[in-house]
Amino acid sequence: MTGDLLRAVPADNTVSPGVLGFVVVALLGVATWLLVRSMRRQLKKIDIPEGGTPTRPDDDDGVQQGREEEHPRQ
Repeated sequence: MTGDLLRAVPADNTVSPGVLGFVVVALLGVATWLLVRSMRRQLKKIDIPEGGTPTRPDDDDGVQQGREEEHPRQ
């Protein structure tokens, strides 16, 4: 009985992703490469002193000077 079931399965039962699968994977690869390239550029802009904690020259106490006047609290 098992032999009859095996013979009923078509011989050409291979499935491939085709051209659409290749295009999707290629686009994901290109998008990942662009994101990594952009991230590396942004990381190069960060200035970290020897102490290890980055500082911002316009940020003395954690609050920007003009921000409170632009959006007052109610």
